[in-house]
Amino acid sequence: MSPAHSPIKGIALGFLAYFLFSCSDANVKALGGQLPVFEIGFFSTLFAALVLLFLRPRDERWRDAILVHRPGLVALRGLTGAAAGILGIYAFTTLPFAEAYALIFLSPSIATILSIFILSEQVGWRRWLAVALGFGGVLAIVRPGFETLGLGHLAAFAVSFCAAGTVIILRTLGQTERRVSLLAAVILTSLLMNGVLMLKGFRWPVLEDLPYLIAAGVFAGTAQLCLILATHSAPANRVAPAQYSQMVWAIVIGGLFFAEFPDLPAIIGMCLIGISGLFTFLREETKGRWWSRTILQRDRV
Repeated sequence: MSPAHSPIKGIALGFLAYFLFSCSDANVKALGGQLPVFEIGFFSTLFAALVLLFLRPRDERWRDAILVHRPGLVALRGLTGAAAGILGIYAFTTLPFAEAYALIFLSPSIATILSIFILSEQVGWRRWLAVALGFGGVLAIVRPGFETLGLGHLAAFAVSFCAAGTVIILRTLGQTERRVSLLAAVILTSLLMNGVLMLKGFRWPVLEDLPYLIAAGVFAGTAQLCLILATHSAPANRVAPAQYSQMVWAIVIGGLFFAEFPDLPAIIGMCLIGISGLFTFLREETKGRWWSRTILQRDRV
C-alpha cells in the first residue's frame, strides 16, 4: 500500500482535523461578549476561506465550484451550513463548551427521524434505540426542571437540526456534485448572510480581538484541508468516527481555558449521545449509505 493511500495516515489526519475544529470553536467562544455573533461569523469564515484558497489540494479547482447539476439543493446546502455557523457561534458563546458540543452532536438522531418523513425510509428498532439514547443524553445534560433552558440550548438544538438537514440534502444529491462546489456554497452563503446581518451596529474589531478571529478562521480552514487530505488517504467511513473525539477535547479545553467542569449527569449524557451517534454511524456504514459523503465537510467552516 502506498503512503498516499494509508488508512492510518487518513485516520490520524481525521483526528487532527477535529482537534483543530475544536481549537477554532474555542477561539470563537473566547470572543463571546466582545463582538456580535455575525461579525465573529463573517471574519472567521473570511480567514478560513483564505486558508483554503491558498492551501487547497492540487486536485481541487475553485473554478469548478460553479459547475453544479442541482443548484437549488446546493444553495440549500449552503443555507443550512451558514445557519449552523451562526447558531453554533451563539451556542458556543453562551453555553459551556462541552454542553454545546453534546447538544450539537444530537444531529444523527434527528437525521434518522427526518429520513422517515422526507426520504420515506424504514427505521428498525435498533436505530430507534439509538435515537432514544441520544435524547436521553440530552435530558441528562439540560435536566429540564432543574436548570433553566436558555437560548443557547435552543441554538445548539437548531445547529443539530441544520446538520441533520445537511445530511438529508447530501443523501439526496448523492455523488452528483463536486466537493468544492458544496464547500464554496457554505463559504459564500456564510459570508453573505453574516456580512448583511452585521451591518446594523457594526464596529471594527479592536486589536485584541484580531488574534482570536484569525486563529478561529485559520484553525477551521486548516482543519477542513486536513479532512480533505484524510479522505484521500483512507476511506471516508474510517475517518468519520474521529469527530466524536471533539467530546473529549471539549471537556479538556473547557476545563483548561474556561474553568468549565461538567458534572457527572452531564458526562453520562455526553456518553449516551456519543454512543447513539456511533451506533447510527455503524448501522449506516453497514448499509453503505450516506456517512462517507457527509463527513467530507463540516458545517461552521
